[in-house]
Amino acid sequence: MKIKGLLSILLFIVASIMPNMAENKAPIDIILWENGAQETNNDTGKAYDEDNQIYQPSIRVFLPNEKNTGRAVIICPGGAYYMLAYDHEGYAYADYFKHQGIALIVLKYRMPHGNHKVPMSDVCEAMRVVKSHASEWGINPNDIGIMGFSAGGHLASTFATHYPDDLKPAFQILIYPVISMDEAITHQGSRENLIGKNPDPQLIEYYSNEKHVSDDSPRAFIALSDNDYGVLVENSLRYYMALHQHKVPVSLHIYPTGGHGWGYNESFRFKKAVHDELADWLRSF
Repeated sequence: MKIKGLLSILLFIVASIMPNMAENKAPIDIILWENGAQETNNDTGKAYDEDNQIYQPSIRVFLPNEKNTGRAVIICPGGAYYMLAYDHEGYAYADYFKHQGIALIVLKYRMPHGNHKVPMSDVCEAMRVVKSHASEWGINPNDIGIMGFSAGGHLASTFATHYPDDLKPAFQILIYPVISMDEAITHQGSRENLIGKNPDPQLIEYYSNEKHVSDDSPRAFIALSDNDYGVLVENSLRYYMALHQHKVPVSLHIYPTGGHGWGYNESFRFKKAVHDELADWLRSF
């Protein structure tokens, strides 16, 4: 009886541990451009050094466990095209998406540092890599979306409006995004870091993403705070109107407080609200 009792206890412990082990499945780290990047910048040839914002372009993949919808999201963290806030605007979202059966891919993209094409090229390569591993990772290659925060939102919306035909994202999620390079509403630091202090008017036009929405743009979820004085709400409002006018499904959520840069922070009063509304939106299609 003692042996049977001991076995029962052991089996109970194992049964209790196993789900937690599944929950803690190790993420997958993949370096991009192992054979050389398509676009180079002033950092080319230098040692990678995150303290000096010289990032090695890479992705960290968090796959869901038993529940898997086949959907995936690539996140572009923010940081004004100067640095990457990849913790609270990246890795912290792993469990949130896992519990919905959605794979999360957090992208470390390179800063422009003399070449405005560099961040976009890294996003494109990340999408290519995810699509190439789709079968292995249980991902539907036609259900991969793009998500971004602040300047990462600008990068995500750039990808959503300038994507190569074979890399179109299925949807876009933009959190307090920079959208426009129009000096009247842009985030000046992001603009200068991307296209310079005295940019060519053609670059201002090209990276003002509200001007490049089309009938084929992917559906969108946009969330921000009304009192965001870091990135003006007009960025999101212009993008919303452009999507709406092209009859692209779009959901806009403006919270009364929160300022800028809340990401996954517990201090954001409306964290549960935005997460619930985003989850509902993701279930709607």
